[in-house]
Amino acid sequence: MVAKILSGLVGLIMLSTTVSWLFDPAGAAASLGMNTILDGIGRSTLIGDFTAFFAAITTFIAIGIYKEEGKWLFSAAIILGLAAVFRNGAWLIHGADYATTPIIAEVLFTIILIYSGRQLNKAD
Repeated sequence: MVAKILSGLVGLIMLSTTVSWLFDPAGAAASLGMNTILDGIGRSTLIGDFTAFFAAITTFIAIGIYKEEGKWLFSAAIILGLAAVFRNGAWLIHGADYATTPIIAEVLFTIILIYSGRQLNKAD
C-alpha cells in the first residue's frame, strides 16, 4: 500500500506538470527555468516533447499502480533517472547552469519509483 501511495504522489506531480504543459506552456516552461517558450516549430517541439515526457511518466505510474506491476514504475524511473543524468551532461559538456533542485527531485522520484516497483513485485 505504501508503494502505491508513494508512486501515486509522484504520479500526481507528473500529472500536474503534464496539465500545465497542455494549458499553460509558458508557465510550465518558466517553472523549469526556461526564459522563453520559443517560436514556430521550436514551440511545437518544446510543448509536444515536454508534454509527452511528463504524460508518459504519468501513464507508466498509473498503469503500474493499477496493474500492481513494478515494471511500469521502473519504466517511469528510467525516464526520470535519465533526465537527471542528461542534466548533468548539459552542465559538464555544454556549460549549462547546474540544476541542483530539479536533479535532486528527479533522483528522489527515481528512488521512490524503484522502491515502489520492487515492493509491488514482492507482493506478487
